Amino acid sequence: MAGGDKLHDSNEPRKKGPATVDTLRIGCIAIVAKDGHPRRAEILGIKETKSGRQFYCNFDNFNKRLDEWVPTVRIDFSHDVEWPSEEKPKDAKKAAAPAPKKTAAAPKKTQKRPLLTREASVASEGGETPQTWGDFTQTQANTPTAEGNERLTLALDLDATPGAEEDDPMDVDEVINEAIQANAQPLEQYSREEEIEKLRTGGSMTQNQAEISRIRNISKVQFGKYDLYPWYFSPYPEIFTQEDLIYICEFCLCYYGDEKSFSRHRQKCTLLHPPGNEIYRDDYVSFFEIDGKRQRTWCRNLCLLSKMFLDHKTLYYDVDPFLFYVMTTRDEKGCHLVGYFSKEKESADGYNVACILTLPQFQRKGYGRLLIQFSYELSKIEGKLGSPEKPLSDLGLLSYRQYWTENLVEILLEYNEREERCSIEQLASLLAMTPQDVESTLQALKMQVYHKGEHKIVLPTHLIKKHEALKEKHKTKPKRTIIPERIQWKPPVFTASNRTWGW
Repeated sequence: MAGGDKLHDSNEPRKKGPATVDTLRIGCIAIVAKDGHPRRAEILGIKETKSGRQFYCNFDNFNKRLDEWVPTVRIDFSHDVEWPSEEKPKDAKKAAAPAPKKTAAAPKKTQKRPLLTREASVASEGGETPQTWGDFTQTQANTPTAEGNERLTLALDLDATPGAEEDDPMDVDEVINEAIQANAQPLEQYSREEEIEKLRTGGSMTQNQAEISRIRNISKVQFGKYDLYPWYFSPYPEIFTQEDLIYICEFCLCYYGDEKSFSRHRQKCTLLHPPGNEIYRDDYVSFFEIDGKRQRTWCRNLCLLSKMFLDHKTLYYDVDPFLFYVMTTRDEKGCHLVGYFSKEKESADGYNVACILTLPQFQRKGYGRLLIQFSYELSKIEGKLGSPEKPLSDLGLLSYRQYWTENLVEILLEYNEREERCSIEQLASLLAMTPQDVESTLQALKMQVYHKGEHKIVLPTHLIKKHEALKEKHKTKPKRTIIPERIQWKPPVFTASNRTWGW
């Protein structure tokens, strides 16, 4: 699979030899069956379950979310395995290096310093340098290659994974690299007050970067009529990691380890919709607003569920300072959870989304666009410009770029028909987007150029054709959108106690 993780790029050769179930250990690379084909896979974890021993495998050239727990029968022991390299002892010369001449003052300086220090890194928010008119005309004159066309249409193509833009403030690679580096360092301990402060100032970002690459602990989930296979680690109680299947009630989101307990719960559970106010309804979906402080248990269970499909951005510590907007579909049995987004009651950075997720069984059906549009409709009612919390996940960045591109192209075509001039600030105001998001999207699509001392916005022909093709498609299959007139909502006002952490 393109864009996957490569196993061990190091040039050092690894020892090979036969292995058995008992000798196979973490760090080995073995041949494991995946989708009926043998694949190289690195063993990242081993656990004992009720059905037997299982191995957590990271497959060569496959995305991290496709890692999985596999039973012993899927490992081909007829092939030699690659054993992990032995750790090299520390350099004796460095250990025995002579101390500096001035040693008397050294202990005094070290005593004055704190025992634990932590450097705060701030991601650069700078965008790309605008393209000059000469460069733009030269690139337009050349016949675009297939590679170039694919790169420029990524924002409109859900079948592709977005490429990382250089100096992109929404790039996820920097966070992943931080996680890899954090794994090689000892975990830092935070006091209760420090953790609360970091959560307050950092929104819903996971504070411990090493947790990004933790091993997925849940193998399979039964959620309503769907069987879900988690992508990432979620901090469910440790006893549930020994289960081959856990059961989650699709209405109250309570979780159970055996079918008997779950069946008894379903007979008693009376909840048929999320425990909040219904603020939007049409023939397709409903939206509920839920206060994290009033419905702590439900919101915490929602965060545990979403963490299985969100890698580095989620919250599950304290949900009091957040509002949750849950999208559901309706039938005779009740309102079924499709996706949600959360937002801080008071965001210092002006974010209108903290976490956003469409459950896997509903992805690629247009629900993600509805969630994004609904968040911006709420921002319009508030009279604010909104932006999702950065960095976005790969799928989140893809969805937002698609939404931003479609809306920007549509508005720019309208301005072009009227032969009117527009600015980035005008575009931001019309769409309730921040100017930074507008500019980053224009630069990613190479629509912003510099000509005769001023910035200009240029609509590439391929984007116009793409937009016209979408309009033709929507004539036969109408695109579902949020109807702003049906939103029954006023911006909530909170007291100081409702905006702070409840610990």
